[in-house]
Amino acid sequence: MDAGAKILIVGGMGEENKGAGLRMLKNIAGIFSLIVLLTTAAGAGNMPRIRTVFLILMENKPWSSIKGNADAPFINNVLLPRASHCEQYYQQGSPSLPNYLWLEAGTAFGISDDLPPASHHQATTNHLTSLLTRAGISWKAYEEDISGAAVPLTDEYPYAVRHDPFVYFDDVTGTNQPHYAYGLAHIRPYSELAGDLTNHLIAAYNFITPNVCDDMHDSCAPANNQVLQGDTWLASEIPKIMNSSAYTNNGAIFIVWDEPDATGGPVGMIVLSPVARGNDYTSSVRYTHSSTLRTMQEIFHVTPLLGDAANATNLSELFRTVPPPGRVRVANP
Repeated sequence: MDAGAKILIVGGMGEENKGAGLRMLKNIAGIFSLIVLLTTAAGAGNMPRIRTVFLILMENKPWSSIKGNADAPFINNVLLPRASHCEQYYQQGSPSLPNYLWLEAGTAFGISDDLPPASHHQATTNHLTSLLTRAGISWKAYEEDISGAAVPLTDEYPYAVRHDPFVYFDDVTGTNQPHYAYGLAHIRPYSELAGDLTNHLIAAYNFITPNVCDDMHDSCAPANNQVLQGDTWLASEIPKIMNSSAYTNNGAIFIVWDEPDATGGPVGMIVLSPVARGNDYTSSVRYTHSSTLRTMQEIFHVTPLLGDAANATNLSELFRTVPPPGRVRVANP
């Protein structure tokens, strides 16, 4: 039965059919309840139409060390007042690499360390960017401080390969080939982002990895303050995205931390978009990296849901309400 179907209850049964009629009414009522339940489930959490995604990964800070911190004036005084954000967003795994893999594949493949692709490359094609490619949807990873002359398969400080999930998949790298054309075309230096924004060359899905000084991971000169370093980088880079047509034409920026430090607790997830609730909208719903992956899959309509994304709640709460695609209507006889 489609969403526009009508359920009609017609009276006038004979007395001899009363029992059968009652059973029929109960069946109809049950079917109607199921339809309403399924329609509500399908409609709940619908994502708005988002054309371009920018997913920015920050590092190793619990949300409690960011929110209200005087060393993060841009986040607290500029971003949060116009953004939606989560108070109960959690990592999935430790250290860094497993969390990045969760965001791409909905699983960490049993990995619990930060070793490079030489140790942990994956033959599976069941990951987000592979689904995007098969669907004809463009994607690009912008990695700060890589050369762009080779697929970056090892650390080259301040670039950390563990923060670049794509190089762990054989279909991206041709199984650890530094000059594999597909990988070279999709994993680019972050320095190219500004030109791509200006020249309208932005992909639909953009994964952005600052270097380990700018993502709050390392303490680096001259600030020697991890939170301040990351906040300063965001203050410099976020306006470039927000001033672009890729953002203003139903784009969305997701800023998320991979995991907390040793103190534990939830990490930050901040969402900026013309279609977000914004105005410091605060969610207390529990989310994980699988929630972000599911959100990306639903934005771009690619299936099947990958790994734990099938069990996760999407981030639609952070966006303005979108009506469900269909409703069950009941016509009175």
